Amino acid sequence: MDAGAKNRVKLWLRSERALGLGASVTAPSSFAPDAAVQAIAIAEQIAPAQHHVSAEKTEPSALFPAISAPSEMAPRGGLVPPPSVEPFTAPSLSTDEKRRRLIALDNNEVRGCTRCRLCETRTQTVFGEGDADAPIFFIGEGPGENEDLKGRPFVGRAGELLDKMIAGMGLKREQVYIANIVKCRPPGNRVPMPDEVATCTPYLERQIEIIRPKVIVTLGLPALKYMMNDPKLTMGRSRGNWREWRGIKLMPTFHPAYVLRQYTDETRAAVWSDLKQVLVELGMPIPTRGRTGSA
Repeated sequence: MDAGAKNRVKLWLRSERALGLGASVTAPSSFAPDAAVQAIAIAEQIAPAQHHVSAEKTEPSALFPAISAPSEMAPRGGLVPPPSVEPFTAPSLSTDEKRRRLIALDNNEVRGCTRCRLCETRTQTVFGEGDADAPIFFIGEGPGENEDLKGRPFVGRAGELLDKMIAGMGLKREQVYIANIVKCRPPGNRVPMPDEVATCTPYLERQIEIIRPKVIVTLGLPALKYMMNDPKLTMGRSRGNWREWRGIKLMPTFHPAYVLRQYTDETRAAVWSDLKQVLVELGMPIPTRGRTGSA
């Protein structure tokens, strides 16, 4: 068995154990081809049953290119459990119960999380924030320096633009929900590694299940590729086109950081077109001066 296949099996086992799923899974004592095939087969059987969302993400990576690089990049290896795909079936919670569960998830699990190496360099975790009954759930890639220092998502320049985008829709930041794929800042703002993503994304899925938004808006290609579990997606062909994630409508649009780099009428008009579709889907009025070109 070649070294690449051996590393993929080791990575899967590490991500399983990080999630607490690997107690009954033991790495083969020798990495012969038959043992490797068996380990991968076990991964394919166990991972879907655990209903954990995950994705492969390295730098450079076709699945998770850095937000600062809008172009496609070559993939690197890594085996992580596939994401859940079935719609949520549990009944929606009351507003008070949603708030209680979100607070408990943050206080009891996320803030003290040491399941991956990102805990070693973070200042604090960035859980997410907003309305527990939010109709719209915005998802970015991960915290940056400002977010790491303040413990809040999207508080830098990109966050300021996101606030203007939300205001352009006739809403306030407090009326939507904002979170990221990973809850801790990767050192130097590097792209999260596959096992880090596999370990952290179940928190995101639980947030979405608690809030049960009507629409998810992915900000940038990395978040879109993760949610759709499709490394072949491109923003040019995807943005503005409705998709679905576990029974929830999903609208891909540009990340605010990309809009800041490509601050043209064309880019801003494209984002505003995407956001207008969200408003139409929700049956909300479209502000006459809501265009992000004014942002």
